[in-house]
Formats: sequence, structure tokens, C-alpha cells
Amino acid sequence: MQNSNEMKVEFASNSLNEAFARVAVSAFLSQLDPTVDELYDVKMAVSEAVTNSIIHGYNADPNQLIWIKCTYEGRMVTIQVIDKGKGIKDVDEAMKALYTTSEDDERAGLGFTVMQSMMDQVQVDSEEGKGTCVTMTKTFY
Repeated sequence: MQNSNEMKVEFASNSLNEAFARVAVSAFLSQLDPTVDELYDVKMAVSEAVTNSIIHGYNADPNQLIWIKCTYEGRMVTIQVIDKGKGIKDVDEAMKALYTTSEDDERAGLGFTVMQSMMDQVQVDSEEGKGTCVTMTKTFY
């Protein structure tokens, strides 16, 4: 097995592609022979990050693009979910549980909380009007 590898994928900001993003990342990471639990955690975190881009970054505009970059070095996995959407005004505030900018009552504001519980580390870099990059890391055992 290779000690390091990388993949990049670009797709439309369409809610149907959230499932595609999960499958693409999990297929790539299957080379590491992760446990079912490790793969579940990654898929959930990717789902949340992609959904945030679609809903909050692009206001559900399917004509925009989302990028995922996934790498591993040994058993350390790094996943970046990137959009060029509206960005986040206050990242610290946005990462608090139950915080949401959505006016949809079905949005619980737990996306970053879920990502943090599933991954070893979550870093959010964002600039208003320029977009957001969510970088998540996890070591497979």
C-alpha cells in the first residue's frame, strides 16, 4: 500500500451531490482499510461540511461549485471541503452548538459540532464574500 496519496474532486452545489461526496471520499480512503466506524465518522463529517457549503455558503444555488481535496500520509487523513460562497462573518460564533444562519426551522445548527465529534481536528478558514475552507483530520488506527 502507498504511504501517501491525494485526490481532488469538483462538483455542483446540488443537494443530490452530498451523497456523492461521501461516497467519493470513502472510496478513496478505502485504500487504508479503515474500520466501519472510522469510515462512518468521515462520511458524516463530509456530509455536514458539504451541506454547510450548499445551504449556508451558496444559499442552495446549484449553479455553484464545491471542491474536496483528500489526502493521507500514513494513516493520517486530511479532508478539505472548499466553497467560494458568502463566507462566515464570525467563525468562532458559527462553531458554537445550535448556531445557524438558516431561517429554515429544520436546521439545528449542529454541523460543526458533528464534524468536531467525528474527526480529530476541525479547522475553519473563511472570509466574507470569498468563501470557506473546512479542514478536517483523522488518524485511522
